[in-house]
Amino acid sequence: MRTTGAIVGTLAAAGMGLAPNATAADGEPQQWYLEPMHIEQMWKTSTGKGVKVAVIDSGVNANTPSLKGQVLGDEVPKSVAYRATVDYSGHGTSMAELIAGTGEGGGIRGLAPGAKIVPYRVETFDQSNADREKTPQTYQALRAAADSNAKIINMSIGGMNSDEDKAAVKYAASKGKLLIASVGNDGVPNAPAILPYVVGVGAVDSSYEVTEFAKKSSHGFADLVAPGKDVPTWCDEKFRSYCKSAGTSQAAALVSASAALIWSAHPDWTVNQVTRALLDTAGRGWPKDEPSKYAGYGMVRPRVVLADSDYDAGAPDVDPLAKINGGDVLAKAGARDASDSDAADHSSSVPSASASAASQAPEKGSVDGTSAAGSHAEVAADTNDSTLWIALGAAGAVIVIGGGGAAVLRARRAR
Repeated sequence: MRTTGAIVGTLAAAGMGLAPNATAADGEPQQWYLEPMHIEQMWKTSTGKGVKVAVIDSGVNANTPSLKGQVLGDEVPKSVAYRATVDYSGHGTSMAELIAGTGEGGGIRGLAPGAKIVPYRVETFDQSNADREKTPQTYQALRAAADSNAKIINMSIGGMNSDEDKAAVKYAASKGKLLIASVGNDGVPNAPAILPYVVGVGAVDSSYEVTEFAKKSSHGFADLVAPGKDVPTWCDEKFRSYCKSAGTSQAAALVSASAALIWSAHPDWTVNQVTRALLDTAGRGWPKDEPSKYAGYGMVRPRVVLADSDYDAGAPDVDPLAKINGGDVLAKAGARDASDSDAADHSSSVPSASASAASQAPEKGSVDGTSAAGSHAEVAADTNDSTLWIALGAAGAVIVIGGGGAAVLRARRAR
């Protein structure tokens, strides 16, 4: 019997809601974050080439202009390959384009156009019963992705609450996969984003403030934030036009793309080092050891890592989020991958460690933690620069993330 609890809920809950004034248009002109993130500069160093990103979602349409040649449908194991390149809502295709779209035909330009997408179609409430019966459950897809050579697993989804789901997350982490997931939009933090070894992602708007929908769901489970409002996605499963959308799903996809850029530039790094690089270089105006309740370690900024040839990613076998992950799964994965990488003379053809660190569910009935004054994460801007530039990597200013008050510590997550 298939349990509805293992279903990915509705993808709208993970973040495919359309903005009230959604309009059809080409994708790229709506991507307000591309120029400030210095994509052309980043692409001189890395495009994500050589990195595969597994997208566990509603399926990925490999025939959109922006995804032609970008989707590796043949690499999906037959056991979980049912209609993997058929997208019944447009959500999974949108996430894939945000990660690795080429921009062809006026489509979305992904942050990592050199990366490749491996699609895993999973069941949701949006499907017909007949279709759902044939579609893999999320834990089955996640285990298959864990056994693949994809380094990053993007999960812009929710509803992974079963014991099978939790075991699959731990298994994927033990295999060295970087797990990235959206925290949700509807007031209830999403699993898998709240689980150990998963990087939870919240959303900011074009003013670099955490969105209201992300605040409702983060509750201390966001490790990073990325653009997630007024971001173009396909309007529906008919793939005729793009609409402006809002959700933490989009933000998670952009973090996955950021990780792909970094990993491509440093193929010998382990998951711990890639995760550490993402956290260390995030834009924030609060101490690194006091992550914000709503923004975690801050706004993702891959440019900072790519621009610094002397950046030290730290120990390959030390989980940068060990305290909240509550275990040594990633440390062991990092040690194994570092050893494998050394044996291969750091060859870029050998998949290096890729697992993540991050959010973890509190014990039932408890959300303990310490907080500073205030209920949002905010820091005043420097007098010389706008908040925009510090959020995206230029020197001299501090980002504003949140509504008001001082930085707040994330809820400490128990095992």
